[in-house]
Amino acid sequence: MVNESAAGSDRDGVLNRYFGLTSSGSTISREVIAGLTTFGAMSYIMAVNPAILSAAGMDRQELIITTGLAAIFGCLVMALTANLPVALAPGMGSNIVFAQIVVIQLGVSYQTALTMVLVSGTLFLILSLTRAREQIVRGFPEAIRLGIQCGIGLFIAYLGLRNGGILVVGDGSVSFGDLSRPAVLLTFLGLLVTPVLIALKIPAAFLVSIIGLTLIGLFVPSGTDNSVTPIPDRILDFPIFPSSIFLAFNFNEFFSNFFLLLPITLYFFISDFFSSTATLIGVTRRGNMMTEGGEIPNARAAFTADAAATVVGSALGTSTVTTYIESASGVEAGGRTGLTAIVVAALFCLSLFLWPLVAIIPAQATSPALVLVGVLMMEGIRDLDVTEPENAIAPIMTLLITVTTTNLIMGIAMGCFVYTLIVIARRRWEHVTPMLIGLDVIFLIFIYLSQGI
Repeated sequence: MVNESAAGSDRDGVLNRYFGLTSSGSTISREVIAGLTTFGAMSYIMAVNPAILSAAGMDRQELIITTGLAAIFGCLVMALTANLPVALAPGMGSNIVFAQIVVIQLGVSYQTALTMVLVSGTLFLILSLTRAREQIVRGFPEAIRLGIQCGIGLFIAYLGLRNGGILVVGDGSVSFGDLSRPAVLLTFLGLLVTPVLIALKIPAAFLVSIIGLTLIGLFVPSGTDNSVTPIPDRILDFPIFPSSIFLAFNFNEFFSNFFLLLPITLYFFISDFFSSTATLIGVTRRGNMMTEGGEIPNARAAFTADAAATVVGSALGTSTVTTYIESASGVEAGGRTGLTAIVVAALFCLSLFLWPLVAIIPAQATSPALVLVGVLMMEGIRDLDVTEPENAIAPIMTLLITVTTTNLIMGIAMGCFVYTLIVIARRRWEHVTPMLIGLDVIFLIFIYLSQGI
């Protein structure tokens, strides 16, 4: 008979050797707790991502499965190649642009949008294997990055308010929702309670908010004969195969509209690139895991894992997959190695069997989470440099155009144009980088094609 304690010790030894638990100052129990913490902080994406992308005409039930599968792949690759306690899933922001800008505003198919994500992920993958990523970081103005981050945040918050019925848009007018309608009142309640949960640092605050509002929705009339939250016919089921969105690329439409779609394709790349850079720096710095030279440990493997997850995610049928800043919560709980991400992947795997429950979550339950995600993305505004006009005016112009027109791409274009003209007028030639000029040219082509100039 095999000694059970000896067998357990052998397993511990294998995990210790592979992930370097002892050298990282961690233990299996700490990594498990960290994985549970990270999953709790980011698991809201299982409900929110399908709700957003289904607006593009994609099957919501299949999107639930795809979201989980993409997260599982990303977490496993990050864990097994980079050995970092960083979890991945379809990113907030890119999914909004995918559904609202590419499909709804530009009118192209979601199949073409998936092709754009594939191209951006492939570009990221190529650059991850070279030193070119360092040149991109140096050549991209911080003011433009700030404008993009905050502009996306406002756009996400706007959609959250609209989807939940708090913001009513129609016939050229914008008004506050009718609180006499129970469904709108439920969203309003969520908008009041969710910030409190976050302020009190309640673990998995977004998830708690979504679950709570979904349960309340069972008793709230929707205005028809049904409740806001429909009663599920089952709780557990085997995951369905996302057949309608798997490998659903459309290269013909992509290349026939190449210059019109190029700016947004680059947005997918740029947002993923800088989001992963900022997240990896923030998470590894918080866990005191950075190298003696102040660099991200296993940086090439980490960026490659992020890029590979985007490529595979596009094949599965979702928008850009990226590293999650919520991974910092797991690091705070003691996670120091890739075993944390393995635990997150295992939990996403288990959640796939709960997809019938995820499918009944109403917009009124996800809208407050969307609004708060957008608000939290606005935290970068504290870095606004008001001492230099190009660093202040450009991001504010991006915000102004985005929030008043709901046209994110035009907002980013205006920010780039304003920044370029100001630095040229001030003869600050060191800021006129090839990256900036290239973006200006691409946006000029986009405006020419989209506006019919």
